[in-house]
Amino acid sequence: MGSSMKSFVRYTAAATVSVAALLAAGAASASSFSLRSGASAEGLGMAFAGAASGGIGMGAMAWNPATITMFPGRNSNWNLTYIAPSASYDPTSPTRVRLPGGGTAPITAVGGSPLGTGEIGGDGAIVSASYSAWQLTDRLWIGMTTGTPYGLRSKPDNQFNAAQIYGRSARVVTFNVSPTIGYQVNDWLAVGAAVQVQYFKTNLKQAAAVTATAPNTILEGDSIDFGYKLGVTLTPWQGTNIGLAYRSMIHHTLEGTFKTPVAVAPILGVGSNPIKANLNLPDSVVFGLSQVINDQWQAHLGIEWTNWSRFRRIPIVASNFGVPFTSLNFQYDDSWFFSAGVEYKYNRDLTLRAGVGYELSAVNDDNRTVFISDNDRLWLSAGLSYQVTNKIKLDLGYTYIHVQNASVNYSGSHPQQGAVLYTAEAKPQVHVVSAGITYRWDDPTETIPVRPVVRKN
Repeated sequence: MGSSMKSFVRYTAAATVSVAALLAAGAASASSFSLRSGASAEGLGMAFAGAASGGIGMGAMAWNPATITMFPGRNSNWNLTYIAPSASYDPTSPTRVRLPGGGTAPITAVGGSPLGTGEIGGDGAIVSASYSAWQLTDRLWIGMTTGTPYGLRSKPDNQFNAAQIYGRSARVVTFNVSPTIGYQVNDWLAVGAAVQVQYFKTNLKQAAAVTATAPNTILEGDSIDFGYKLGVTLTPWQGTNIGLAYRSMIHHTLEGTFKTPVAVAPILGVGSNPIKANLNLPDSVVFGLSQVINDQWQAHLGIEWTNWSRFRRIPIVASNFGVPFTSLNFQYDDSWFFSAGVEYKYNRDLTLRAGVGYELSAVNDDNRTVFISDNDRLWLSAGLSYQVTNKIKLDLGYTYIHVQNASVNYSGSHPQQGAVLYTAEAKPQVHVVSAGITYRWDDPTETIPVRPVVRKN
C-alpha cells in the first residue's frame, strides 16, 4: 500500500470516529425507529384507529392506561408480530471522497466500492406484546403491559458499499414493562396511570475506511430507565367513547464501549473505550374516538403527536475523561399519525375490520441517514377477530405500509457528514402481520357492576 493510500485510510478512519451511525434501522414500521405496529394484532387490523379510546381491544392499554377499565373481570392478551421492511439505497450520482490535502477523487480510486447498500431490511423482525387487566372492585383495576416500543435491525446485503463509513449494521432493542392502574370515577369518566420501566440496548457498526478490508468501529451501550403514562376515557352518552392520553419521554443514560482501530489521543485508545451517552426518547399525546353506529358497525378515529424534536444532538462521552469526543447529530421534526377504521360484526363470533392511516415522518431529506429509509407513509390495514369460546378470542391483523421515496445526501451539509460524498435514494415498503389471543381467566357469565360502555368482546 502506497504512502498516499495509507494516509487516506488513516484519514477516513479518523473521520468515522464521528460515529455517523444511527439509533434506528431499516424501514421501521413507524416514524424513525418506533415500532407501533408490534403493539396489537387487533389494532394492526385498523391501523390503530381508536387506540386511545379502547377501540383496539386490550392493546389500547399501551396508549391509554385508563382503557384498562373497559375490560371486566380478569383478562390477558398476547400478541406476536412479524415486521418485514424492504429498502435499498442506490447511488444517484458518482460517489467521491475528500482527500487529506484537499480536493476529491472517485471512491474507486482509493479502493472503495461504487455499490449501493443492497437490501437493508434483512429478514425482518419478530416482536411481542402482552396485556393483563384484573378488576379488583367495581371501580378499581390493576394490570400490566409489556412490549417493544422502539427497535429493528439492519445489515446491508452489500457489506462493502460506497456508504459503509456511515454504517455497516445497526441493532436497537427495547423492552418496556408498564404496571398500570385504572379507576372508574363515575358512569362517564375513567382515569388511568402507568409506570414505564424500559430497557434500551444498541449496537452500531461502521467501517473505519472505504476499503473492503476496513475494520469496524463499534458503539455498544444499554440502560434501564423510567417514564410514565397518564390517560382518561370519557363516555358522554351510550355508544361513544373518547380517549386522551400522554406518554412521557424517557431519558436514557447509555453506558457501554466504543471500539476503534484508530487512537484519538488522548481521549481514545485503540480497542475498547468506556463511554456514556444521554438520549431522550420522545413523549407523545394521543386522541381517540370510538362510535357505535348500530348492532353491526363501529367506527374509530385516532390522532397521535410524537415529540421527536427532543431527539437531537446526542454527545458521546469518553468515561475516562468525562468529555464528549463526538455526537450523533440528529435533527428530527415532530411526527403526526392520523388513522380511521371500521369494524363489522359479521355474526356473533366473527368481527371483520379495516383501517387506513397516514403518518408525517420525523425524518426529512436534510437529516435522513443511510439506514433510516423513513419518510411520510400510508398505512392500509385489515384484520379479523373470532370468539372461539366465551373465554378465548383470536385476532389476526395485516398492514401494508407504503413509504415515500427516501433520499440521503451526504454531499457536504449533512449533520453527520464524513469524508465520503454520497447521494442515494431508496423506495421503502413494509409488510406487517400479527396474531393475538385474548383469554378471560374468570367466569364471563358472572355479573360485574360496571358502567354500560362500548366494550371489546
